[in-house]
Amino acid sequence: MPPVLSPATRLVILGSFPGVASLRAQQYYGHPQNQFWRLSATLLTDDPTALQQAPYADRLSWLLAQGLGVWDVYASCEREGSLDSAIRAPVLNDLASLRVHCPQLAALAHNGGESFRHARHTQALGLPVYRLPSSSPANASWSFERKLAAWREVLQHAGCLTQR
Repeated sequence: MPPVLSPATRLVILGSFPGVASLRAQQYYGHPQNQFWRLSATLLTDDPTALQQAPYADRLSWLLAQGLGVWDVYASCEREGSLDSAIRAPVLNDLASLRVHCPQLAALAHNGGESFRHARHTQALGLPVYRLPSSSPANASWSFERKLAAWREVLQHAGCLTQR
C-alpha cells in the first residue's frame, strides 16, 4: 500500500506489512480489533469514538493534519495469514525516501517488533527512532492502557502531542 505522508509529516509510524483484513479493505490498520486508530484518537482528539467511526479517507486526512504519517517497512513479502512471524522473503521499502517526501520529519516510530527489526535502516536517517508496542490484536499481552502510555511517551518525545 502507498505511504500516507505529507511535506508536513513530523512522525512516521512504520508497521511491518498489512494483515489480510487491511489488504482486503486497502486500509492501514483495517482489522477492527487493531488498536492503532483507537490509540491515535485517544491521544489526539477529544472525541475518539467519532474519529474511529469516521470514513477511512477522513481518518487519513486527520492523521496528516496531526503531523503523522503511516507506512510499512516491507514493500512486499510472502505470508500465509496475518502474523508477522509468518513473513517470508520480505522486500524493504525505500525508507530513505522519507527524508525527501517529509522535509519536516523529526522522528520515526516502529509499530511492533517485526518493524523494529529494521531500526538500523531508519536510524541511518539521522533522526530519533522509537519502538512502539504493537497495536495488533496479536499483542494481547499488553493492555490498552499500557500501550496508550507507551504511545503517549513516544508522541510527546516526537513533538506530536501537546499536554492534554
